[in-house]
Amino acid sequence: MQTVEPRGRRIVLAHGGGGQLTDELLAGIIRPRVDNPILSEMDDSAVVSVPASRLAFTTDSYVVRPLEFPGGDIGRLAVCGTVNDLAVSGAEPIGISLSLILEEGLELERLERILDSVGRTAQEAGVQILTGDTKVVARSQADGIYINTAGIGIVRAAEPLSVRRIQPGDVVLLNGPIAEHGLAVMLSRETDLGFSTELVSDVAPLNGLLLPLVEQVGDGLLFMRDPTRGGLAGVLAELAERTRLRLVCDETKIPIRAETRYAAELLGLDPLEVANEGKVVVVVRPEAVDRTLKLLRQHPLGRQATVIGEFQDETDGICELVTRVGGRRIIQKPYGEQLPRIC
Repeated sequence: MQTVEPRGRRIVLAHGGGGQLTDELLAGIIRPRVDNPILSEMDDSAVVSVPASRLAFTTDSYVVRPLEFPGGDIGRLAVCGTVNDLAVSGAEPIGISLSLILEEGLELERLERILDSVGRTAQEAGVQILTGDTKVVARSQADGIYINTAGIGIVRAAEPLSVRRIQPGDVVLLNGPIAEHGLAVMLSRETDLGFSTELVSDVAPLNGLLLPLVEQVGDGLLFMRDPTRGGLAGVLAELAERTRLRLVCDETKIPIRAETRYAAELLGLDPLEVANEGKVVVVVRPEAVDRTLKLLRQHPLGRQATVIGEFQDETDGICELVTRVGGRRIIQKPYGEQLPRIC
């Protein structure tokens, strides 16, 4: 007979067995933190009423290490990542799923903190947890928690947001300082570097920032993308490659905090290639720049929004950075992952 550890202390394999301990885990820890009328039905599928419309759908998995880091945790990251993928598609998020893979031995107190964070972040983003699942695996098989999410949203953009609409003269905007998430996570697990920093992750839901652009900029809004893995460099290089246009960016216009730059230099990392979780790259028509900047700067997550680049009529698919000293270099996609396990 399997020995069960005292209840209220840690996850045990029996929590995933579908019996009384599973019920106690769901009723006592998980559901109270994310509950709503749809989830409370506890059916195999959530039934959601939406008006006749186009729907956006996304899915992602989160394996960040450590589970909690300055400025966030795996729960906040999961909600924000899913909401943001919908938002940059021009959709208004309406609900997400939340599937947990829990490792035997996980402290229930930590699980409660992470689920509290999920609930707070979902409320901040204005979305509901519609359905979910919980599994438990043996020790050393999940680093505490893995999370999988899927999200649905109603597409509000009248025109598809696509690189195919970009043409010479179109302008690239960024809503704020880069590289904070990846470096905050990295520094929180590298405790032997011998220095302290106030750097925190920028992880945040972007739908409140981006929906006004969709509704008010109209067909002047061409493309949006959140520069997560691969960082800003990955998005800019991809834009040039896919449009086959030259994209010229100004390094002096790319916001980056002094402490972030210092941390990147210490670790030998290029800030352009470090992941972000609360930033967005926006491409607009030239005549829509002022309107877009005004809307972005009205929101707390867009106070430092700025123009960072422009598409030229050369058809070579190159992304070129004008450096601080007046030189020029090519921005390329990172070859691999600079910082593993940051989302």
